[in-house]
Amino acid sequence: MLSYIFRRLLLIIPTLWAIITVNFFVVQIAPGGPVEQMLAEMRGLKVNTRLERVSGISAEEVTTSEQEKDSSSVYRGARGLDPEIVEEIKHRFGFDRPLYLRYFDMLKRYVVFDFGESLFRGGTVIGLIVRRLPVSISLGIWSTLFIYLISIPLGIAKAVRHGSRFDLASSTVVTVGYAIPSFLFAILLIVLFAGGSYLKIFPLRGLVSDNFEELSLLGKIANYLWHLALPITALTIGGYATLTMLTKNSFLDEINKQYVMTARAKGLAERKILFGHVFRNAMLLIIAGFPAAFISMFFTGSVLIEVMFSLQGLGLLGFEAATQRDYPLMFATLYIFTLLGLVLGLISDLTYTLVDPRIDFERRAA
Repeated sequence: MLSYIFRRLLLIIPTLWAIITVNFFVVQIAPGGPVEQMLAEMRGLKVNTRLERVSGISAEEVTTSEQEKDSSSVYRGARGLDPEIVEEIKHRFGFDRPLYLRYFDMLKRYVVFDFGESLFRGGTVIGLIVRRLPVSISLGIWSTLFIYLISIPLGIAKAVRHGSRFDLASSTVVTVGYAIPSFLFAILLIVLFAGGSYLKIFPLRGLVSDNFEELSLLGKIANYLWHLALPITALTIGGYATLTMLTKNSFLDEINKQYVMTARAKGLAERKILFGHVFRNAMLLIIAGFPAAFISMFFTGSVLIEVMFSLQGLGLLGFEAATQRDYPLMFATLYIFTLLGLVLGLISDLTYTLVDPRIDFERRAA
C-alpha cells in the first residue's frame, strides 16, 4: 500500500503541470487581459485609487497623445494614450516579457507555493486566499457533512422499502429537492427568515457578527452557527437529492445479487446481510464520488450562495479573478483546487480499503 501511495503522490506532479500549462496558454489567447482592462479604464478617464495603488500611475499622468503612432497597438484600449504610459502598465503587470519566460517563472514559483501578488486587489495572493478560507471551509465541510448524513440513511431506507408508501412519499421530497436549485431555495429562505418579507430570525451578511470578538466561547460558536444556518440549509437542500438516489440505486443493485439470496437462504438476519455484506459493496460507489462532491461544494456550488449571503469565500474570489483577468489569483485558485481534488482522490482510494479490506490497489497496479 505504501508503494501505491507513493506512486499516486508522484502522479500528482505531472497532472498539476498539465492542467496549469493548458489553462495558462488558453487564457493567454483569450482577449480582454488585465492590460487591456486597465487601458480601457484609463482611456475612459476612470482612473481611481485602485489604479494608483496597483500601477503606481496617477490620474494626472494619463495624458492623451497628439500623435496617432500608437493606433497600431495590439491593445485597442491604448489608442489615444501616451505610449510611455502603455509600456509602464505592461511593465508593472509583467507583460513586457516574452510568454515563455512568464510561463517558466510561474512554474518555478508555484513549486514553492509562491503565487505572487494580485494585479487588481493589492496584497499577496496567498494572503487573499487565507482570508477567504474560513468561509469556504465552513460552507464546504458542513454542507457536505449534512448531505451525506441525510442522503445515505435515506437512500438505504428507500432501497430496503422499495415500492412502499415511504419510498413513494420520500421520492416526492427528493424530486422537489432535485428540481429546485440551491440559489432559488436560498432566495426563499431569505424572504421567509432573513428579513425579506416575513420573519427576521437569521442574519443576511457575513460569517460572524461585528461584535464577535466580544462574545464568550459558547457565544462565538452560537453566533457562527447562527450565520451559517441559512446558507448551509440552501446548499444541503440543493445537493442531497442526487446522492440519495445514487445510494438507493446502489443498494438495490447489491440487494438483488446472488450472494444476498444465498445469505438469506442460509438463514442470516436481514440486518446482518444489509450491513455486513451489502453495505460495504454498495458504499464503494458513494465513496468514489466524495472528492467531486466536496470540491463542487467547496467552489462551484457555493458561488451564488456566497453572493446572496455576502460571504467572501474562495468560490466568489475565483469567479471574480476570472472575470477581472487577475491572472495570479486565477491560476492560484485553480492550482489549489486541483491539488486539493487530487489529494482527496487519493484519500478516497484509501477509504475503499477501510470499507472493503479485500480491495488491494497495489496488487491491481502491479
